[in-house]
Order: sequence, then C-alpha cells, then structure tokens
Amino acid sequence: MPKSDIEIARLAKMQPIAEIGAKVGIPEDALLQYGPTKAKITTDFINSVQKKRDGKLILVTAITPTPAGEGKTTTSVGLHDGLCRIGKKSIVCLREPSLGPCFGMKGGAAGGGYAQVVPMEDINLHFTGDFHAIGIAHNLLSALIDNHIYWGNQLGIDSRRVAWKRVMDMNDRALRQITNSLGGVGNGFAREDGFDITVASEVMAIFCLAKDLDDLTNRIGNIVVAHTRDRKPIYAKDLKAHGPMSVLLKDALMPNLVQTLENNPAFIHGGPFANIAHGCNSVVATKTALKLADYVVTEAGFGADLGAEKFFDIKCRKAGLKPSATVVVATVRALKMHGGVAKDDLGKENVAAVKNGCVNLQRHIKNVKQFGVPVVVAINAFSLDTKKELNAVRATARKMGAEAIICSHWADGGAGTEELAKHVVGLVDSGKAKFKPLYPDNMPLIKKIETVAKKIYGAKDVAADAKILNQLSDWEAQGHGKLPVCMAKTQYSFSTDPALKGAPSGHTVGVREVRLSAGAGFIVVVTGEIMTMPGLPRVPAANSIQLNKKGEIEGLF
Repeated sequence: MPKSDIEIARLAKMQPIAEIGAKVGIPEDALLQYGPTKAKITTDFINSVQKKRDGKLILVTAITPTPAGEGKTTTSVGLHDGLCRIGKKSIVCLREPSLGPCFGMKGGAAGGGYAQVVPMEDINLHFTGDFHAIGIAHNLLSALIDNHIYWGNQLGIDSRRVAWKRVMDMNDRALRQITNSLGGVGNGFAREDGFDITVASEVMAIFCLAKDLDDLTNRIGNIVVAHTRDRKPIYAKDLKAHGPMSVLLKDALMPNLVQTLENNPAFIHGGPFANIAHGCNSVVATKTALKLADYVVTEAGFGADLGAEKFFDIKCRKAGLKPSATVVVATVRALKMHGGVAKDDLGKENVAAVKNGCVNLQRHIKNVKQFGVPVVVAINAFSLDTKKELNAVRATARKMGAEAIICSHWADGGAGTEELAKHVVGLVDSGKAKFKPLYPDNMPLIKKIETVAKKIYGAKDVAADAKILNQLSDWEAQGHGKLPVCMAKTQYSFSTDPALKGAPSGHTVGVREVRLSAGAGFIVVVTGEIMTMPGLPRVPAANSIQLNKKGEIEGLF
C-alpha cells in the first residue's frame, strides 16, 4: 500500500533552516527561526537586496478544476525541485493553507507524494501564526467600528450600512449571518453582522499586495468599512485603525522560509481567496525570491480563467512583475471528466473523452497566450493513464503551439520533472515573453468586466442592471476607475454555471453585485453565488485527525 502524504513527509530528512537559507544567500542572522526547520526572513535583509537583478518568474496554473484533481501545488514543488536538479538556482513561492479546508474537505496545500514542502503538519496547521495575525487585525477593526457607534458615533455611521464583517480561519456556516450586541444597553446597538473565513478578508488581500509596511498601513487606512446615512464612505483611517492593525501585522509581513522534501528553499506566505480576491502568495515573498534566485516558480488559485487572469491583471499589474513562462497543469483524469466521463469510470481508457475534454485545455492555452507569455503543458501523470490518452493530450497542445510534457513528480520528485524543467528554462531564456495585461488602466470598469468575460470566459455578453452600472459610474467619479476588476466566479466552469464542463461559449455572465476593495485596490465583481464562509461536509476531515501514542498527528492527508 502506498504511503500517505503525511507518512512521506514524516520520513523527510530535513536540513536546518539556516542551511536552506544559505543556498540562496540568506545569512543565518537574517532569519527569525521558529524551531529548526522554519523561519521568517527579516525586513532589514529584504531591504538590503533590493538593488540586485531580478530572476525570471514562472507561473504554474491549471485547467478548470474537477473532483479528479489536477495537482497544481504538487507540480509547482516538483518543477522547482526539477530546476534545482538540473543545476539552476530556484525558489518556489506558494500560498499558506487555511485551517478551514484542512479540517473540511479540500485538504491541505503543501503538495503531495514526493513533491511536498515540509514540515507538512506545521505548514498546514498554525505555521508561523500569519493567519492568526491577519484575523486579529481584521477583528480589531470590527471591534473599533462597534465601539465607535457605542460611544456616540461621531462619524455618523449608519449601522445598517456597515460592510465590514468579522472573520475566523475555520469553516463554520452557523456564523455566516448573525446579530451582534444583543443583551441590553451595556452591550451596544444590536445590528446584523456575519463572519467570513480569514482568507476572504480584504486584510488578507492587502497583506498579499502590499510592497512594504508603509504601503500596508496606507492600504489598510483606505478600507471602506461603512457608510453614513447620506452614503458618505467611512474609511478604516477615519477610525484610526490602520496604525494598530499594522502593528499586529508587522512580523507576519516577513516571508516564511521552509524547504521541499529535496531540501530546496520554499517561500510560503499569505493566502487570499481565489474567488473573492486574487488567489496568489504575497508580493513581498515573490519580489524577495526574484532578488535571490535565477528562477522563481509560483502558482495562482484554481484554473487559469481565475488564477492566471488575476495573477496577470492584478498582482503583476500592481507589483510591476513580468512573468517569463506559464505552465498549465492538466491530468488525463480531469480531461476525461471535461469530456463527460463520471468519476467512477475514470480508470477505464477513453481516448474519445480525453479528446473531447481537451477543449478545456485549448481554451486555457489560448487565454494565457493573450497575455504575451509562452506556455508549456505539464501532464501530471497517473499510473492508469494510457499511451493513447497521453498522446491525445500532446497532440492537442502541439496544435495550440505548446508542448505537453509528462511529469511523474508525485512518485519521483524532482527526477520526474527534469524534462519539464529543461523545457521551461528554454522558454524563459528564449526571451519570447512580451507580457501585457488584458486591458489598460483607463478602460471604463464595465468594459473591463466585459473584456474578461468575452476574452477569457468565452461569453457573448454581460448582464448588469442599472443599479450596478450606476455604482460603477459613482466609483469612477470618486477616482476608482483605474482599478482592475477581480471576478468572483465559480471555479468549476468557464461560465457561471458550475455544471457546464469543457469550454462553454456564447453564454451571458450575469453580474449580481459589485464591491469596492479600495484598500486592496480592485473592484470585486460577483457573478452567481460565491461562498465566503464555507461549511464543513457531512463527514469532515477533522473526524479522522488525531494524535497517536507517540504524539504524532494522524489523518492529516
């Protein structure tokens, strides 16, 4: 019986974190160590390397997610190990996992098999406390809002128009909508409230887009938390919240250093939702890695229609990043599902279904190329994949002007991605990348929405009622018109209907709501039902997680 991810991780021969840092020029005195195998990189050291030349940035994205799995994080780690195996100086930059999915259904986010980052248990649980710091900073702002209302409400906040919920890093559907301040006069003025999961907080998005502490503080100050009765916005800085919130986040903003199973350096830092936010690790971690390595591998959440688009149009635009290559991860199993095969039948050879499902891969390759970034397809191999099925994927990729390379990193680690690593180096070093965002800053907000819907989702039209159009016009008049749009859409389809697999086109994208994330610096465009506080499944993963007699964690994947 094959070993589980946690069993493989537990057998890892980890090196002291100071030795890992030394591989990319980080001295031991620039590390704030959290035990022997994880550390934060000091702000002073980060500032000291800013004049160094940047390395090359490689994005790992994927086809549209299915229950069959694609393995984006596993491929990111595997590619990084492959680059190191062929003698390249590389760093992988990943998001931190949220506790909610760990104890729910999705699982962790530290890779899998022999392409993992370790210590796996620490990374998937409390790690260095970043998410706790973000949650506390967010909830401090919540407390300051209600406290201001309680002590006379000098700003004239309309308690019906408080837009700032509370957060916690756990899936708890019972808290989605609550009433706070019950119990009498001493407890304040009762009002409707609710909780989001911490990764959906605007503080998380700000944390991952801020370039330094000053930028973090300014962005926090620009959060719109509520409105007055005459619709005047109330900002976090009006409540003098930005100073103390930044104090709580000061240490958290330093990137975390860990290692892969093959003892190669990995930065794991931040983790915003890929629906309601941009779904990428922190700008601080990515830009620091670019100063220390020749090649930096990073990933973006969900499929390329969400993750890659937001990486390019939000993170790269805001941070001035210029990616040199994109890896689109696909599996034969997932392509079969896009071709109409049920999950229980994925073990049977079905070349026709693979070919039908490859329309999804084709759309993603085409979309990424619109940004001027060369593409390679990584086929995350499974033991039941057949030669004919793999050849069908290869043929589709070549028809789109991209190579498809079979990778066995889950079973073989970096040795299973050497061919991919060599191809990626060739793409990067060719200088073919001519990165450009999908739309210019000056385009009207509704046109930005239409551009993403038509050019990325294959939609025919966008439906937005007068209320939404007026809101967008108001924000443009207030000076927010140059912000990018952050599309909140189901990850399971190019359309807004999660049941539509493959590459649907000609549909209408209905805009249900728009939200201003003035601190993060984007407009959230909600299409369909987007859950910002998930619930636990009927049988949560938490039911199987426990300590054994040795004090070791069992059941964590």
